[in-house]
Amino acid sequence: MLFNTTTYLIFLPIVFACYWTMRSQRSQNWVLLLASMVFYGWWSVPCLGLMVGTCLVNYLILNHGFLETKKTCVFRGRSIIPFRVYFLLFINFGVLGIFKYFNFFAENLAVLLSAVGFKADMPTLHIILPVGISFYTFQLSAYVIDCYKRELRPTPSFVNFLTFICFFPQLVAGPIERGRNLLPQFARKRTFSETEATEGMRLILWGLVKKMLIADNCAPQVDYVFSHYDTVSLPTLWLGALYFTFQIYGDFSGYSDMAVGSARLFGIHITRNFNRPYFATSLQDFWRRWHITLMGWFKDYVYIPLGGNRKGEVRRRLNNLAVFLLSGLWHGSNWTFVCWGLYHALIYYLPVRRLAFLFVVIGWVIFRSPDMQVAIDYLSGMFNPHLLALPSCSKMPLALILLLMITEWKMKDSPHPFQWKSTGWQSSQPLRFALYIILFVITVVYGGEKTQFIYFQF
Repeated sequence: MLFNTTTYLIFLPIVFACYWTMRSQRSQNWVLLLASMVFYGWWSVPCLGLMVGTCLVNYLILNHGFLETKKTCVFRGRSIIPFRVYFLLFINFGVLGIFKYFNFFAENLAVLLSAVGFKADMPTLHIILPVGISFYTFQLSAYVIDCYKRELRPTPSFVNFLTFICFFPQLVAGPIERGRNLLPQFARKRTFSETEATEGMRLILWGLVKKMLIADNCAPQVDYVFSHYDTVSLPTLWLGALYFTFQIYGDFSGYSDMAVGSARLFGIHITRNFNRPYFATSLQDFWRRWHITLMGWFKDYVYIPLGGNRKGEVRRRLNNLAVFLLSGLWHGSNWTFVCWGLYHALIYYLPVRRLAFLFVVIGWVIFRSPDMQVAIDYLSGMFNPHLLALPSCSKMPLALILLLMITEWKMKDSPHPFQWKSTGWQSSQPLRFALYIILFVITVVYGGEKTQFIYFQF
């Protein structure tokens, strides 16, 4: 079920109405859980079963003494801790690896063996990739690790646990939540707040604007340029790269805004995932603003356990390299994603200020390309003076991108995206309501052709 569809527009108010008629925390959680099952099962019932089954295995092992060799409290005793934790991480990442990476590694192993003289016919799997599997696998695994580190106690309620993992606003494309943020919220009854609901609807509207008006209008131009990269001019190649830069931002951050807004309607606060990344003043600043929850996950569960910055400069850079390579691979089973991660690892420490955005745009070309040969040819064309000519794709998205950037700049001091100041003419509620209605109508009328969210494939 997509956020930018009529189906969701009907689904959300029904869940909202049912939820706020409930008088207890438990019944509220049941509504959210059943809604999440419908939301995910709308796309695939078998994949819903896979997700619930994986959650059940984690819950039983953490809460009911499975795999213990003697009676002991959860995670007490070092002889038991490694096996239980490693087993759960093996299950979680094993499922992710089979569905997302098996064919990738099988095909590349066959190529490697052929290169050294061995002919290998490696088996491949003909299975679909479950939507959001990378997101909920990371969320589930973070929960296991946090329990092991005793930063979180395993929740005794399976309903609360399953609602935490399957909460529909952030289930299929994040943000990647932590148990210490969501579980306490599910453990108490929520009370309706008009202010919270208004903020939620405003965030949903702003997410729709970024998805439908920005991303979906950039998408056909991006598809055209990347399909004709070998025949179009240098300015067209740069426009294509720029359009994808804002397509992926409008698409992904728009989804995140709608996720945060949808959760806010139910009195649930989930983590902000983007903070105006294209206004970053350095490459390090960009990664503090882009996909905040993913980079936070890698920092806490990869970078710091590897030693972080505590073991010298060389070790710090190697740890950083590991984070970016894994981040690239997390995005998909393609060498373009791995090379995109390597690219950012190599440029991460460059002392660039005003050119940070330029480096990010170049990186998105690698990310968007179907293979590395296309990426190399595309980037070569972007710097080939012999290809100077007038751009051959539409300039209309440029105006939309400019309006987006002006709006984000004007609201740079706001703690939340798309939040007007409450002073002067902006404090008039009727006027603000009218502006929201007008913006919604413009988004529906001038939104591009509906496309699936890019990060659904990850």
